Amino acid sequence: MSGAGGPAECSWKRHVVEQLKQRDRVQRQAFEEIIHQYNRLLEKSDLQAVLSERLQTDKFDHQNRHDLSPGVDAGRADALLQEMAQIRIRHQEELTELHKKRGELAQNVIELNNQMQQKDKEIQSNESKMLQYQQRISELEAECRELRSSLQDLERANQTLKDEYDALQITFSALEEKLRRTTEDNQELVSRWMAEKAQEANRLNAENEKDSRRRQAKLQKDLAEAAKEPLPLDPDDDIEVLQEDAAEATGDTSPGRAISRTPSRRISQPPPGGILDSISNIFGRRRSVNSSPDSTEAETHTGVCAEVRLPSTALHTFDAHDGEVNAVCFSPGSRLLATGGMDRRVKLWEVVSGRCQLKGALTGSNAGITSIEFDSAGSYLLAASTDFASRIWTVDDFRLRHTLTGHSGKVLSARFLLDNARIVSGSYDRTLKLWDLRSKVCMKTVFAGSSCNDIVCTEQCVMSGHFDKKVRFWDIRSECIVQELELQGRVTCLDLNHDRTELLTCSRDDLVKIIDLRSNAVRQSFSAQGFKCGADWTRVTFSPDGCYVAAGSADGTLFVWNVLTGKLDRTLDKNHSSAINAVSWSPSGTYVVSVEKGSKAVLWSDI
Repeated sequence: MSGAGGPAECSWKRHVVEQLKQRDRVQRQAFEEIIHQYNRLLEKSDLQAVLSERLQTDKFDHQNRHDLSPGVDAGRADALLQEMAQIRIRHQEELTELHKKRGELAQNVIELNNQMQQKDKEIQSNESKMLQYQQRISELEAECRELRSSLQDLERANQTLKDEYDALQITFSALEEKLRRTTEDNQELVSRWMAEKAQEANRLNAENEKDSRRRQAKLQKDLAEAAKEPLPLDPDDDIEVLQEDAAEATGDTSPGRAISRTPSRRISQPPPGGILDSISNIFGRRRSVNSSPDSTEAETHTGVCAEVRLPSTALHTFDAHDGEVNAVCFSPGSRLLATGGMDRRVKLWEVVSGRCQLKGALTGSNAGITSIEFDSAGSYLLAASTDFASRIWTVDDFRLRHTLTGHSGKVLSARFLLDNARIVSGSYDRTLKLWDLRSKVCMKTVFAGSSCNDIVCTEQCVMSGHFDKKVRFWDIRSECIVQELELQGRVTCLDLNHDRTELLTCSRDDLVKIIDLRSNAVRQSFSAQGFKCGADWTRVTFSPDGCYVAAGSADGTLFVWNVLTGKLDRTLDKNHSSAINAVSWSPSGTYVVSVEKGSKAVLWSDI
């Protein structure tokens, strides 16, 4: 800084000296004439003084001569006196003029001195400003040097970042290429894995089929041996006669085929237990209609209610989950309510005095819940999830009992079969799987050809609703499609009435339809002004007696139709703020619950 300040100090000093010299030159030119006149006045004044002395001397000499020579000519003397008087007068006038000019010049000198003082003040002010400017210039030069230094640092940092960016770009390109290769390898591995899974499923299906044929052959042998033994009958006994005998002979496995019972004589000696068990396995387990206490309890357990209450009032509106609620289901006894949401939990609620009280949460799922169902006893709860798995919990202790994995896409629906020992799951991967809960393995895998959105089951038939607008009927024993029924929109939901003779469907063409399973034809269609199916997994429901249908709309309105009249009975539109995803009617017929894409659930009744 000292080295840089030395030349700057010398430069401003030289500048000041040059300014002073310039001022001297300018002011000297302005006052040079005045000074010259002043010098002339001084010279004339000196000349006047000299002349006065000479005149005085001449006067004294003349007087002396006059005194010495009184006879000199008087006329000459008078002429000389007049001449001298005239010279004196002229000199006096010149002197007066010179004094006047002297006064004027003195005044000019005073004014010029004042101007010089003002100029000196201006020069001092300019010099102080110059000093300030010089200091400011020094500060700005220092700032410029700092900015240049910062700029150099930034340029070096920018170059470093540019080099790092180039290196990262090269690394990114390499990683992108590696990702591409890894993706290709992953796709190849997935393809191989799917092929191996298909082969494994085919092998397992073949083994199960072989085992089934062996059991059937053994059963036929046992039946042949049993038929050889005559059995006396009691005329007071009742024996079930199943029309499925003829159906199995002709290949007809319609799920709506009825059961006829004829009176016969009582069997005096029961046949061997193994034969009766085998017959039960062939024709499925059916409830006998008699007056025994066990029969009455079983009928009550199926949930056929004495009276259905048509919902009209929202008893309780509550936040069921943190986020979207996808599924809802009542337990067989109507005491518990289960909800499933995108927060990966299944929550159990106890319905007490028209309000839902949280009883507990079932955890273990790694993704959102899409479907939930209780078993017929209400002891177990089955839930399907978007993490490609289905899970089973015990309701009493909230413990996770089974996790069934094997699908390659999100599981959209899972249902218990009537024996509660097997379940069927449908997935986005376009397959249906039959699971045995005793061995915890997949017994059969069926390729459906389209994403399965919902499933319902009868004793030997599975009905599935698909993305390709079709409802498919599957025979569990032969794992083949019995029949297909195509609707006008993507099927979102299936539900059965209490006697399993009618199938309720909901589709994206905003229609709710009832299919008669005895004729496999659409019997009724329901629609309403403002009703719109809000999602591919919108769930609708029958009332427990099959006389009403409840469905939720995309605008948050709950619609209830009368099946007998085909007309709309209720429109409830004040409690939901988003699309209704699912509706469930309690088996007792007292309550209806609806859940929405928001976090709310609403408990309805006519109380």
